Amino acid sequence: MKIAVLPGDGIGPEIIAQAKRVLDVLRQEGLPIEMEEAPLGGAAYDAFGQPYPAVTQKLCREADAVLLGAVGGPQYDKLDRPLRPERGLLAIRKDLNLFANLRPAILYPELANASTLKPEVVSGLDIMIVRELTGDIYFGQPRGIAVNELGEREAYNTMRYSESEIRRIAHVAFGIAMKRNKKLCSVDKANVLETTEFWKEIMIDVAKQYPEVELSHMYVDNAAMQLVRNPKQFDVVVTGNIFGDILSDEASMLTGSIGMLPSASLDQNNKGLYEPSHGSAPDIA
Repeated sequence: MKIAVLPGDGIGPEIIAQAKRVLDVLRQEGLPIEMEEAPLGGAAYDAFGQPYPAVTQKLCREADAVLLGAVGGPQYDKLDRPLRPERGLLAIRKDLNLFANLRPAILYPELANASTLKPEVVSGLDIMIVRELTGDIYFGQPRGIAVNELGEREAYNTMRYSESEIRRIAHVAFGIAMKRNKKLCSVDKANVLETTEFWKEIMIDVAKQYPEVELSHMYVDNAAMQLVRNPKQFDVVVTGNIFGDILSDEASMLTGSIGMLPSASLDQNNKGLYEPSHGSAPDIA
């Protein structure tokens, strides 16, 4: 098993150093593991002038799995947008077609007092958020900053999803729900956004193939509120890229520490990129 190891920036190399110690123990116990490192994000820009250079791309394509620390840092904020560390993260997701992001939010009893919510609200919390990762407003075209017909500068991004993109993430979410408590909440903003109205339509259609799963729908603003009000009502949540980005971070903090939770980004064959949910935390690196 070949693992591409991408330490990244900030606290990333510190996290990866400890993860490698665990992998070394497993290797000594007989698990056939081969590790090879490459830069991503700011470290890659420093070394190659690109956040996702060809050497990293080649390694990740050939590997069986990818282990990532974190990317980003304030020293890169003034770079042109295509050169910033975060663009490397978006690029690797798109390049490896890692469309399904799984983010569990589990409250371990030892951290119950670390949560900002009352123990009775979060005790026993176990949520799986399934986030579509390669579509939506993060990747939609057209996008940019330009001068409009009135001579005024404006910025624009495009939220878009194809039917096949929605169907494949729906099947992932329903499949996970079948293995848990057979409850799936699809989060959208169908009362305002045509993109998510279409999302809801496809979710309802795919649900016909999973009659054992109870499918519900919730607007994203209400979902954000309900995660704080009554988080244990959720079991599996599926949503688009931008909503999933926000809600998964919110859910992680219910557990007391975003630093304790993992994130897996998978392709259609379950090849994955594995990372902690937290960022590069340069202030404590």
